[in-house]
Amino acid sequence: MLSDSTTLTLLRRHHLFDKLPEGVFQEVCGLANLRRLETGDSVFHQGNTADRFYVLQNGQIKLTRVLQEGQEKLVEVIHPGQSFAEALMFNGARHYPVTATALKACTLVSIDANHYRRLLEEQPRICLDLLASFSIRLHQRLHEIDTLTLANASRRVVRYLCNAQNSDGQINLSVPKRLIASQLGIQPETFSRILHRLIDAGLIAMERRNIRVLDTTSLVNYCE
Repeated sequence: MLSDSTTLTLLRRHHLFDKLPEGVFQEVCGLANLRRLETGDSVFHQGNTADRFYVLQNGQIKLTRVLQEGQEKLVEVIHPGQSFAEALMFNGARHYPVTATALKACTLVSIDANHYRRLLEEQPRICLDLLASFSIRLHQRLHEIDTLTLANASRRVVRYLCNAQNSDGQINLSVPKRLIASQLGIQPETFSRILHRLIDAGLIAMERRNIRVLDTTSLVNYCE
């Protein structure tokens, strides 16, 4: 059962919980629990029974999938405030399609997926709000798939940098470059080589894990 006010506030602000009536929200929290993991600990493994979903309170979680040829592919890095494995409640999947591992020491909320789904079945109006949210996330995923399918390595890196920069053109690589490369579907050395080309072209500056975009317009047009 959850009782910490910080955790309850985190959940209340999340799109899976912000529309729940108070009584329903308290019922969900009554069956939820906190999990704490150290770096390298696993939340679940690919193929495990999918009976819970999660909201990350602090730390970082990576989702990876082992492909048929045995290669491990980074699917996503989860940051505080984000949820993962919730879509499995609705698509009928019985097993996790990925492995979730702590990149940093983590605290996460573990929620009973079957119980949450049963509550939603009693609240059809809330389901419409969730469908809208899932639709947005689906379009984001489709956009990422298009990028990986249609763009060459340089375009993938450029698009990643353009999307990752803040309003000041700053990018902090919060995860190792090899993981970013995996997410972009390229080799780590290819990722590093493209970054150096962009530095030589005067488009970005880089110091350790901090990148500064010097000319956004030219960066966007770099691969055209």
